[in-house]
Amino acid sequence: MIDLKNVSRIYQIGSGKVFALNKATLHIDEGEFVSIIGPSGSGKSTLMNIIGCLDTADSGTYLLDDIPIEAYTETELAKIRNRKIGFVFQSFNLIHKLTAEENVELPLIYQGIGKAERKSRVAEALERVDLTKRSRHLPSELSGGQQQRVAIARAIVTRPSLILGDEPTGNLDSKTTEEIMDIFHELHAHGNTIVLITHDQEIAEQASRIVHIRDGKLSEVSV
Repeated sequence: MIDLKNVSRIYQIGSGKVFALNKATLHIDEGEFVSIIGPSGSGKSTLMNIIGCLDTADSGTYLLDDIPIEAYTETELAKIRNRKIGFVFQSFNLIHKLTAEENVELPLIYQGIGKAERKSRVAEALERVDLTKRSRHLPSELSGGQQQRVAIARAIVTRPSLILGDEPTGNLDSKTTEEIMDIFHELHAHGNTIVLITHDQEIAEQASRIVHIRDGKLSEVSV
């Protein structure tokens, strides 16, 4: 499903160059649960942005479902992000003026899906994260864990095959972290491919594969 070969991403800082990714090679099969762990500044988020088609590499190749990403136009990449990939971020990235169900509905509106189907899918997604009773609450009326549940519902409402989590438990207490990880395990059990970016070893160890990243270089660890 995901195949990166010798991928580098270089940033120019002053007169010098910094390798956010340095010839990174990574293969992830459909249906895997992989964690990518590393310290701050190691290149984790850059790697996720490339996997999620939010950024492009300076060199190397990235095949998503056997198709080179560079073959897609920006419009096509936007469609891939909206239909094939679900994103869950540490900061939730909810729109504060919209209710939980309105936040979850947004990706479906972008897809041009009709109102009746949108309503059905939103209800299904919120039920999967056990948030049906809070569907009409604003983010400010929800706890951090509940906001992250809304973010997960928004990520899965388009029925993506790949879910990318960028430190999705980073702002949560231990009990809420456990609840959110239970949801990720359930999504994995239902066939989703999960790639989880984290700095937390305990979170990383819940995946079936651990990939370490440091100074833009990847190394695999057996679980």
